[in-house]
Formats: sequence, structure tokens, C-alpha cells
Amino acid sequence: MFLLASVSAFAQESIEDLKAELNDAEDSRSRMYLNYQLGEAYLRVNTETAIAYAKEAFNLANSNSDAAMGAQAAFLTGRAYERDRNERNAEVWYKTALAKAKQAKDSDLIIKSVERRSRLAEKDRNYRKAYQIVEEAFNYFSQNGTSISDLERNYEKLRASLQKEQQRLQEEIDRLAKEKNDLSTDRDRLQERQQQLVQEKKQVEKTVSQKEERLADVSAAKARADSLAKIRQKQYDRLSREKLQQEALLNAQQLELTKAQLESEQIRNEADRNREQRNQLIILASAGILLTLLLLVLFLVSRRSRRRLQESQAQLLDEQKRANDLLENILPKHIAKELKETGQGVTAKHEEVTVLFSDFKNFSTIAEQLTPEELVEELDLCFKGFDFILEKYKDIEKIKTIGDAYMCASGLNDVKARPVHMIEAALEIQKFLEERKQERTRLGKPFFEARIGVHTGPVVAGIVGIRKFAYDIWGDTVNIASRVESNGQAGRINISEATYNLVRYKYECEYRGKVQAKNKGLIDMYFVKGPRVIATPAAPATTA
Repeated sequence: MFLLASVSAFAQESIEDLKAELNDAEDSRSRMYLNYQLGEAYLRVNTETAIAYAKEAFNLANSNSDAAMGAQAAFLTGRAYERDRNERNAEVWYKTALAKAKQAKDSDLIIKSVERRSRLAEKDRNYRKAYQIVEEAFNYFSQNGTSISDLERNYEKLRASLQKEQQRLQEEIDRLAKEKNDLSTDRDRLQERQQQLVQEKKQVEKTVSQKEERLADVSAAKARADSLAKIRQKQYDRLSREKLQQEALLNAQQLELTKAQLESEQIRNEADRNREQRNQLIILASAGILLTLLLLVLFLVSRRSRRRLQESQAQLLDEQKRANDLLENILPKHIAKELKETGQGVTAKHEEVTVLFSDFKNFSTIAEQLTPEELVEELDLCFKGFDFILEKYKDIEKIKTIGDAYMCASGLNDVKARPVHMIEAALEIQKFLEERKQERTRLGKPFFEARIGVHTGPVVAGIVGIRKFAYDIWGDTVNIASRVESNGQAGRINISEATYNLVRYKYECEYRGKVQAKNKGLIDMYFVKGPRVIATPAAPATTA
């Protein structure tokens, strides 16, 4: 029973154990948690059963007014429906999980629910809905003032409290270990007492055996007395009738007395033997009951301590994962990994990187026609659309935004750079802005048009700063990409000759000639017209 104090020996509970605990649970909160755990356990085995348990956990969470647990149960139900390929119900439950997570202010679950809903919308090719889902989440975080520094402070506070709780639990474990030693001593004493009782039992059995021997001697004496009585009876027959009657009466009285003495001795012997056996049984039963009660109390205390430690460790792991996810959202994954492992980002030179710059035409003029809130909202919407497009390309990393300028690059991570992906993403960005332009025109509102410039060459990449650090790239390639963008046209993609040589086999381009670039001289530039169409050879004519 003392092994229950070791958390590592019982990290997982089987489905059968969870069902047994659910049957024994008396309060609704325990049933809520156990239904949720059973839903998770059945998720990979039987989705219908997982859905049933998750819904029951959700209903119990609503009954207990537990928004956090309600959000977790709704999210688990959505996962089970999605695994069952029931995407319609999955969307409904993910939406419910998002609402509950907002009510519980669970930032991590909000992000997970938004990611699941946007992925379902993207799978259904409803990109506008996917964008609106992400935009709602962004507005929620903006309105509630949630920031990385706030999450990190909360994480540090929670980690400190969890460390205190772990220290307290360790003290509890040490105390239980001491109680274990005390109980071991008591158990040894009980074993010694049990041995003494066994010896006493043997002594009692020996005494009973001696008394039985004495009883046998008495029985033999009785038999001799009976024999003597028969002999005397023959003698009495020769005497007179009166004397015979007197002697017979005397003998009868003597026989009755002897029988009464023998029966009394036998009854006393039987009573002594029963009394010894009863005392022995009472002592053994008392010792067994005491030991059982001590072990039961220790089991209940150990199980409660183990559950508290498991809950604390799970909460600490969730907070750590949330912090890691936020760090990877700010920095490229390989840079975030280096930062977590070494405490600093490694500066590296990359020989072939494709850099894209975009800038809105007449931004200042349009900004004067909008309120500050409308300007920031429209600019944020456009940049979110750019981010959403770039997520499809593993080799492209967003670098930064500067005012109305947007910068990204391909070839900085472990995935090999593919300039054709950058051109494809640029075409999607222009298509997105064109659709936005038509919508704004219909509403009679000003719209943004972007110049996009792309250039390929070597760069140096790394992290700068200590507080609010940022990942950035430097080099002549970055400057040339900026000049190519500034010499482009709104709604078109302008590329340098270096990029053109890498994508000309797939994209048809229009040569612009040598264009004067500020501080860079003449640069050969091209406008991207679209994907290159490969003509299909005509079938040979058949002769009659």
C-alpha cells in the first residue's frame, strides 16, 4: 500500500479502474472529472463511447457552473466528432468550447479551438470563414489585453505556487514514510504478540490434553466401580431381603454420587477448553481489525496526495506548453528551439534566400480618409490575410511589418528554399487584395493596393536585443528587394533578374529592361504575368 505514494509508479489509470471509480463516486464533481478522463481514454478506441462520456462531463460541468471544465469537455467532444468524420457536429462543439474558454479566460484552449475551427473551414474551402474565425480570436485577445508578458508572469506565479505545492506534497510523503516505519514497528509487535498467542494456544492444548487423560482415568475408575458393584450385588443376593435393600440403596446412592462427580468434572473441563479458545479468537480478531483500519486510512491519504500531485504536474506541463507555443509563434521554430536549448539565438549566413517586400500605394492619403480605428482594423485585416496565405508554405517565414510594409523570406529554416513558392504566395496576396478592393468599392470605402518586390541572394539572420527581442535579416539582398518593390507597380509583382532565373521555367514574365534603383544603379527587372502554360501538341491527322 505504501507504493501508492510514488507518483511515477501510477502515472496512468486503466479504463476499468476509471469505471470502478465512477461507480463509487458520490459527488457530481468527481463524476464530472471521471467522465472526462473516460472520454479521453476512449478517444482512440471507440469514438461513440468517447462522445457519450465527454457530453456527460459537459453536462455535469454546467450543473457545477465550471466553465473551465465545460470548455475542456466541449473541446473533447469536438475532437471525438472530428475523429468520427462528423465535421458538422465537430464545428458546433468547437464553437461551444470557444465560448466556454472565453468565459473561463483559458487562452490556450481559445487558441486550440480557433485553430480547429479554422482548419475545418479551410478543409471545406471556406477561406473567408476561416479568416473570420481567426480575426474574432485576435479581437478577443486585443480587447482583453492578453500579452506574452502577462502569460509569462502568470506562468511564473503558477510555477512558484506549484513548486510550493510540490514541496508540501514531498513533506506529506516524508510524513507518510515515517508513519510507514511506525506501522512497520507496530506490525512487528503484532507479529510477536501473535507468536506469543500461538505458544499460549499450545500450552492450553497441552493442559486440555492432560485433563482429558485425567478424565480417561476417571472413566476407568468408574468402570472398576461398576465391576465391584456387580460383585457386591451377588453378595447381597445371599443376605436377607431387608439388608439387601439397605445395601442396594446405599450402593445406588454411592453410584449416583460418583456419576455426578464425573459429570461435574467433565463439564468443568469442557468449559475451560471453550473459554481458552474464545479468548484466543477475540485477541486475533482484535489485532486483525486494528491492522485493517490502519492500512485503510493510509490508502485513502496516499490516494488523495497522489491525485493532487498529478493535477499539479499536469497544470505545470500545460502552462509550459502554452509558453513554448507562444515563443514558436513569435520566432521561427528552429530559432525558438535554439533559444530554449542554449538561451540565445545563433546568427547564421544563408547563401540563397528569396526576400519579398510589399508596400501599400498612397498609404498616407488613404490613412487621412479613415479614422485611426478603421485604419488599424483594415491594416490588421490585410496583414492577417497575408499571414494566413504564408502558413501554407513551410519554407517561407514572416520576418516583420514596418508601418504599412510587410516582409517575408524563403530559405531561412531547415526546409530548402523554393523561389516558386514565394511567387505563388505573392500572386495569392494580390488576388486577396483584389477581392478586398472589390468589396470595399461596393461599400464606397477606400482600399489598399500593394506593390510587391522579390529578390534572391545571400543574407545574415539572427536575433537582436534583450528585451522584446526580434528576429531579423540583413544584407545587400534585403536592400535590393526593397528597391525592387519601390520600383514596382500597384497590383503587380516585380522581381529581379536573380529571382527570374530561378522561376522562369514555371512563370511567364515580362522584361522591363534596366531600371534605375536608388543607391544601387541599374537593375534588370521583370513583371510576373502568371504561370507558364505548356502547349499540348496536336494529335496527328488520320488518313482515310
